[in-house]
Amino acid sequence: MKIGLVSPYDYSYPGGVTKHISYLDANFRRLGHDVRIIAPCSEDEEDVPGQVIKVSGFVAPLPAGGSVARITLSPTIYRRVKRILEKEQFDILHLHEPMTPALPLVVLHHLESSPRSIVVGTFHAYRTNNIGYEYGKPVFKRFIEKLDGRIAVSKATYDYISRYFPGEYRIIPNGVDVERFGGDVRPVERFCDGRPNILFVGRLEKRKGFKYLLRAFSRIKEAIPEARLLVVGAYDEMDKLPFLLYIHRHHLEDVEFIGYVPEEELPRYYHTCDVFCAPSIGFESFGIVLLEAMAAGKPIVASDIAGYRTVLRDGEEGFLVEPKDEEALATAILHLLRDPSLRQKMGQRGKAKASAYSWERVAQQVLDYYEELAELEGRKL
Repeated sequence: MKIGLVSPYDYSYPGGVTKHISYLDANFRRLGHDVRIIAPCSEDEEDVPGQVIKVSGFVAPLPAGGSVARITLSPTIYRRVKRILEKEQFDILHLHEPMTPALPLVVLHHLESSPRSIVVGTFHAYRTNNIGYEYGKPVFKRFIEKLDGRIAVSKATYDYISRYFPGEYRIIPNGVDVERFGGDVRPVERFCDGRPNILFVGRLEKRKGFKYLLRAFSRIKEAIPEARLLVVGAYDEMDKLPFLLYIHRHHLEDVEFIGYVPEEELPRYYHTCDVFCAPSIGFESFGIVLLEAMAAGKPIVASDIAGYRTVLRDGEEGFLVEPKDEEALATAILHLLRDPSLRQKMGQRGKAKASAYSWERVAQQVLDYYEELAELEGRKL
């Protein structure tokens, strides 16, 4: 079948939604489907992957839910999207975060240009509330009713989105590349010196809670002076500055800011650590990084928030602790650093659980859902 995957976010920039789309794309194509990704893209045209249809190079970073959404607001996409839909005539149009301005809404507006398409929306985000949805419900309702099917990546996401837009949703989770993260991976040699490594992976945004891990690390160093903290993620010097000031004021050593790591290198950092920590304070719908750590066989200390409870069972694959509690973070991490046997047991449990979330399985669930929707619509794909 011919599938169009629509991303509102800059496809050149790392993020959970774009990663999700890229894995669906790879697995669908592996199974012989014809796939196009429709997205804004800040990369130069010659660097854009062949299956990506670049609708605009103009990307604006906008604050959203404790993060920054890199979307396009260019008016030129209006006509461009119409031409794309008229030309491609997709069997499936699959919009990710379909209520996000502006690209998904423009696609929904132009559906008459692709009348045979089954239209699916996947909702990824989790919030405690959304003022835009609350007050804009009559407008958004007209768009959401154009969807033939709705997917939520977790129960937390379903609970959130169905408050504003009730209806039937299929819960299909995010996935993990089990082979890549769980295979025979060579650790990063310079950090394999016998010292215990704690790993953080993510942007240095407020919602990721890194400041609480840094404060916890001060306590950890008092108990285990040789401990080291590895900080991996797509952040820049300005993002890092307040944490460097904290480190300087508290004479804290052994915090290694690695920065952005290419996807092919990321598994090496998981395999280098002894404990993985995800101290987010909220707004997490699922926790892909938890799955990556599990696939690598690493025990986890994470905040006890709705999205993470979807993936991690407290005391099984790791520990869940109260958000914003650096003392609880330090206590749980120290517990694991002092108990190699427990680390191994939790890592093994995590590895077994991660296999159920392989992208092959997730992609097949999505394809099966497409077929169900087509059957309901009386269409043959």
